[in-house]
Amino acid sequence: MTPRTSAYASLLPQDGTSRLEVLGPDDHLLRTADREAVTRAGAEIRHPVRRFDACAPQQGAKGFGFTLGCYDFDDDEFVHGTRAYRVVRRSFAARMSTIILRGGVEIENALELALEFLEAYPGFDACDSSGPTSFDESDLRLANRGGARISAAEIGAILERRREVERALRQIHPDASLADATSSIPWTSLTRLFDAFEDIRGVGFSKMTKALHKKRPALIPMLDSVVQAYLTDDVPQTPSSESFGKRAIALVRSYKEDVDRNRSVLQEVQRELARREYRLTEVRILDLVIWSVSAAT
Repeated sequence: MTPRTSAYASLLPQDGTSRLEVLGPDDHLLRTADREAVTRAGAEIRHPVRRFDACAPQQGAKGFGFTLGCYDFDDDEFVHGTRAYRVVRRSFAARMSTIILRGGVEIENALELALEFLEAYPGFDACDSSGPTSFDESDLRLANRGGARISAAEIGAILERRREVERALRQIHPDASLADATSSIPWTSLTRLFDAFEDIRGVGFSKMTKALHKKRPALIPMLDSVVQAYLTDDVPQTPSSESFGKRAIALVRSYKEDVDRNRSVLQEVQRELARREYRLTEVRILDLVIWSVSAAT
């Protein structure tokens, strides 16, 4: 006998954010539906072409080609299983802590923001760089997939510094992370790496860090205009007489303050993303959150 609608509603999360996932028999993520907020009993979860009613899940389940049995619910999710796949609806926000950005901005749905971005723009984060100590044209082409807009002339000029860049990369461990203790971060080597890009016409912090992020993804944030604007108010003015690298380092140190303040939450999001086979660092996750908040304002 199928439980009454009210019984279903009592088992569904009444707040937070939910998403529908289709998982293979080994829990491999096959596909997802768009995330939607469930704010009250009877709230509708809208998908691009289907409607899923939180108070009447059976109706929505049929739209995905299956029916729910009496025992398809477990805590904050329901599960439908076959030999080929199972479908779950998860609620994350109730379990996920809050990311605190500057200006008192609180982000409670960082995982959903990251997933939305990764699903909408899969190209950059899904690709690997040429290698941890090499630096070639493929790295610059990859940066362009991340929005760097490095021209052919700029690519040529950057590659003239290739040996200098690779020499600096060899001095920085591939796993160096901005989440590490400040004293353990190779600031001198990182400054030298950044200085390799000094005085290249048309190449500033944004293009440089987008080209280097994949080389040290846990250490180097992408300092594009959005991130720079976010950081600028809290970064002491670095004298213009300082080198290009030192001015970039001032921004990275400021970025680290946000990583440190939110480290545990960023790592929590990181683990949830890894379950879905997205391998992102704390640095990249924070970047996605800053970008998502900027796009919404």
